[in-house]
Formats: sequence, structure tokens, C-alpha cells
Amino acid sequence: MGLAERRRALGYSQEKLAELLGVDRTTVGRWESGRFSPQPPQRKRLAAALEVSLEELDFLLKPLRTTGQETPGRPTSDPPSAGDPDEMIRREFLRILTVSGALTALPVEEAEALTEGVQRGLSADFARMNRHLWHVYQLARSKGSVYPVVRDQLTTLNEALASSSGTAQPLLSAAADLFQLAGELAFDSNRYADAAASYSLAAAASKDAGAYDLWACALVRQAYVDMSEQRHSQAAQMLDVAERLAGRGDTALSTRSWVASVQAEAYAGLGDLIECERALDRAEAIRGLTTNGVNSGWLRFDGARLVEERGARYVQLGRLDLAENTLRNALGQEALAFGQSYRRRGAVLIDLAAIGAKRRDPEQVVAYAREALELARSSRSGYVARRLRTLCDEFGPLSRDHRVAELGAEIAMLGTP
Repeated sequence: MGLAERRRALGYSQEKLAELLGVDRTTVGRWESGRFSPQPPQRKRLAAALEVSLEELDFLLKPLRTTGQETPGRPTSDPPSAGDPDEMIRREFLRILTVSGALTALPVEEAEALTEGVQRGLSADFARMNRHLWHVYQLARSKGSVYPVVRDQLTTLNEALASSSGTAQPLLSAAADLFQLAGELAFDSNRYADAAASYSLAAAASKDAGAYDLWACALVRQAYVDMSEQRHSQAAQMLDVAERLAGRGDTALSTRSWVASVQAEAYAGLGDLIECERALDRAEAIRGLTTNGVNSGWLRFDGARLVEERGARYVQLGRLDLAENTLRNALGQEALAFGQSYRRRGAVLIDLAAIGAKRRDPEQVVAYAREALELARSSRSGYVARRLRTLCDEFGPLSRDHRVAELGAEIAMLGTP
């Protein structure tokens, strides 16, 4: 029996199983075809949903060729569907990188012959459109709604590269920018493998473009993927490289401060209070910039989140009194109070609920987590949904309280688009 057969035996459609696990339907399809394997945190939830042990799940996940069930004359795994949006966007990435790599290898005289498109403002148009897409992404309740427009932008950029209508460096920078946005869309939908691939391609394009700040930001986003899977040591190593790259970038930008802020999260995950606070202090250097150091696109760190970031790190480290005072102050800030950032507000609410869980205070857990749950439902944010599911691991004995148990059941059913 394979994964698909077990799913059907339990009466689940791919959509229903995906909803239970908080993943996209296409992710379930990839697991069943053997093209991808679930990540470690997903394996536990998948085994529980299919009512099997982890060992039995490993058997279900084996490719057909190892179970003797392949059909003669037929490949052991189906090719990606031409209509699968994830596969389409991956092909767009790879094509851009291939063509861009060819452009960087051109002799100087041939590269100079491609400047006509830039002189017409083509590359500037790409950069301007990318900034607009980042702005739409930031404001959108449903992040996934931005995805079709990003794919259209990728197609347009491909056409520009294929027709050699721009110099390599500006188009590479535009591609690296767009890769990072596509990675954010994948990460917000809990598609970690797609997000990691997008960030890797962003880093490669940034390297070829000689864009150190873009490159560093791609590595920061890659570190978030590692931390979401509790690989804090690997994240810290990635961020060390990002710190060195940022040191070669534009000192007027906030890249170095953002790297430091995320380093604090990695150190907190490792239980290192001293290094965590040192990193937070380095992040405060953004206060000294003559401008806010952001570009309204791939670099949006303006220091406004530092208060809530510090509070979240104190939660990780178990410094609850410091954490609660800091987070309550953050929650009262105008931007969070009036809902200008659903993701930020949701994160603070979940951290305050986590403090309640550590103190065995069901009222605090329910009050804050329920508001975060409503935000997750209205915004369809995969990030907030993921944080809520992690919060459930903190409930412990509180799960015997009927209010907390009901809340946990609602969180478990929270779907991700």
C-alpha cells in the first residue's frame, strides 16, 4: 500500500488531508508521487492523520519501484503536471538563471550592445514593478493573492532576457529581487522546499549581479526556513555569511541591522542569552542611519519591529517578565493597534499567549490566541497559522481545560491556502 491508497482508505481527498496538515494540496500530490518527502515536523502530523506509526509512514513513502508495484512500461513517478503552478514558477526561475548566466559570460563588447533596452528604461521598469509587488504583498490580507501577478512578472522578465533587451546586471538584480518575493509567498504558504529553492536562486542571481545587500537578504530569508524547522545552528552559520556580505554592501541600507535582528532569533533558539542581546544591540544601529535604510521591496527592515523582536526573544529564552512588559508595549503601538500589519500583530499575540501557557494561565492563553486565530482566518496567513500550531505544543496540562482544548481543535483545523 502506498501513501495515496492509505489516504483513500481513510476517506480523505488530497484537499482534505492538506487542510488537516496545513499544507497546499499540490504538496500532498508531490508526496504521493514520490517527487518530494515531508519535512520532519510534517512527518509527525502526517503519521497521526493517517493513523500509522513513523516507521509505517516511511514504508508508505517509499517510491513505487522499491515496493514492486510499478506498472510495466510506465515511469515510476509521473512527470510534473504542466498546469502545476509550483512547477511552473520553478521552471521560470531556472530559465531566468540559465539565460542570465549566459549574459554574464558575454564579452564586454557584446554586453555593451545590450544597453539599448536599459537606456529605454526597461530594467528600471522591472525594478519599479517589483517594488509595487512588494508593497501589494505587504498590505494584502491574503498573501497568496499576489502570486499570479508575480508569475506574470516572471514571464515578462523571461521574455526580456530571451530577447537580450537589457544588460546582465540590472536584469539579474531584478530577477534576484523577484525570486525573494516568490520565496516569501511560498514560505507564507508553508511550502518550505519551494521557498528554499527560491532563496537559493535569489542568492545565485545576486552573486552574479555583484549585489551584496540583495545576496545577504536572500541568505537571511533562507535562515528563516532553517529556523522554522528548528535548525538553529545551521541558521546561525548562514547568518554569519550574511553578516560578512552585508559588511561589503551599502552602509546607508539597513541590511546589517536586519541580519543582526535575525541572528538574535537564532541565538535565542540556541539558548544563548548573551549573544542574543549582543545581536539585538547591533540591530539598534539602524537608529543611527540618516535615512530609514529601506527600499520598500526586498529590504523592508526599518527598526519598527525591534521592540516586539526583543520581546519574542525573551519568550524563547524563558525571561517571561521582561517578555510580557516588552510585548504589551509593542501591542499598544499604533501600527499594531490599528491592524496595519496582521502578521506582526498575530506574532505578538501568539507570544503573549505562549507566556500564558508557560505560566499555566488558561485565560491568558485563550484571550490572546483566539484573537490571533481570528487574524489567521481573516488574512489566511500561513505564517500566523504555523505559529499557532507551534503554540499548541506549549499547552501541556492546560489541554485538560475545555476552553484550551476547544481552541487547540480549532487551530488544528486551520487550513492554509
